[in-house]
Amino acid sequence: MFRRKLTALDYHNPSGFDCTDESQFRNCIVWLEDQKIRHYKIEDRGNLRNIPSSEWPKAYQKYLQDLNCPFGVEEKKEAVDWLLGLAVRYEYGDNVEKYKNCQPLAASNSADKAVDPLVNLDSNSPDFKAGVTALANILKVQRHDDYLVMLKAIRILIQERLSPEAIAKANQNKEGVPVALDKHILGFDTGDATLNEAAQILRLLHIEELRELQTKINEAIVAVQAIIADPKTDHRLGKVGR
Repeated sequence: MFRRKLTALDYHNPSGFDCTDESQFRNCIVWLEDQKIRHYKIEDRGNLRNIPSSEWPKAYQKYLQDLNCPFGVEEKKEAVDWLLGLAVRYEYGDNVEKYKNCQPLAASNSADKAVDPLVNLDSNSPDFKAGVTALANILKVQRHDDYLVMLKAIRILIQERLSPEAIAKANQNKEGVPVALDKHILGFDTGDATLNEAAQILRLLHIEELRELQTKINEAIVAVQAIIADPKTDHRLGKVGR
């Protein structure tokens, strides 16, 4: 989850960092403050550097508050990811000339080669999750544990319902078609000609509603198949599947 940012910051063990290991976690926080963020003066970093202390969580909580971090000590992964992002911004700001001409690592040699726009997204980023959740709430898309699946569902909805073509088609006026009621068999007799005619009209309207419902069901099936037929690919781990 943190490997790319730790690598960009020249952390000594980006691949082996385990956020759930308390010792590694605390050492990483101190390293970020000492080497990259440098929010405190050196003489004010004593409490944060006192890693074995039982008071360290309080010092860490104060540190997050002083940085105006939107996450608390309980949200360990989110807070670490936010701190890493802050460190990366500071690192770039300190070395603009060094990094401004760097080529992206994932740049393709072929400009015409199609690239999945989801490949380079960090699906574990709190900002990514918050953005997808906000879109899902606006568009009334069903929540899912996998945020990439939610994003794909949102993309399908936008393509199918909110594209200029789809909106133009929805705005087209539907002209009614004359129907000869005497050609449609009601199947029962109320004993009153007027009631029979009303029942025929209601039945035809019901059939039209059923057709519209079937169309929506078919669209839903196609949308679900488009999602489940494409297994999640974790390009960072080089494997397919959850």
